[in-house]
Amino acid sequence: MTAAPAGDGDARVVFHAHAGIASWVAASAAAIAEALCRDLLLQARSRLLLSGGTTPAPVYAALARLPLAWERVDVALVDERWLLPDDPDSNAWLVRDALLQQGAGDARFEPMTRPGRGLADAVAAANLQARQPPAVVVLGMGEDGHTASLFPRMRGFDDARASTAPYVTVDATGCAGAGRWERRISLTPAGLAPAAARMLLIRGARKRELLDKVLAGDDAREYPVRLAYSTPGAPLQVHWCP
Repeated sequence: MTAAPAGDGDARVVFHAHAGIASWVAASAAAIAEALCRDLLLQARSRLLLSGGTTPAPVYAALARLPLAWERVDVALVDERWLLPDDPDSNAWLVRDALLQQGAGDARFEPMTRPGRGLADAVAAANLQARQPPAVVVLGMGEDGHTASLFPRMRGFDDARASTAPYVTVDATGCAGAGRWERRISLTPAGLAPAAARMLLIRGARKRELLDKVLAGDDAREYPVRLAYSTPGAPLQVHWCP
């Protein structure tokens, strides 16, 4: 593994390159666990925010096998599609399937949606839970440069970026990267800022090339993932493998 500042020495981003998927999975899981352990030395409970998608699933499975005080960990989501948590296309379903097994099954999970809860109530509940600052936020990056449910040039992007609330509703109508799930809930920069650690998990040559483009500019409307390191706070730890 190699680690160095990315983007011409930008101290806001630390790039970790791993030789292959196995080392990437092990190192990423270990990094998350170490950050949680550091926080648990200072706090009675620690909060972990996770993203969905297929990329981080093996990391979550490896994390579930690590010996942590899982009964003191609150697991929540970076974002969610407007789906019930038992829907296989929801991020909640992925987290339950990949992480909340074995010892990690003792963690307390905070899905955003539930039967009978409207969208406004779901966001209000997420913001109430977010009063506890996250120890770790695990982010992903789409092929279009989106992160969480913040998509390039989406309607309401500037309002979401400027919001003082940790979570907001998102209308991703017309955003190709959102697929057929246009109604969403997303973490905002205000929700990311207090995190003690923030990580970006990516794989493959195309994502590496995209990251270079991201780091070469500043416009978050073009590539919202730029908010992951331009938001004041902890540096962004990027874990990548070919």
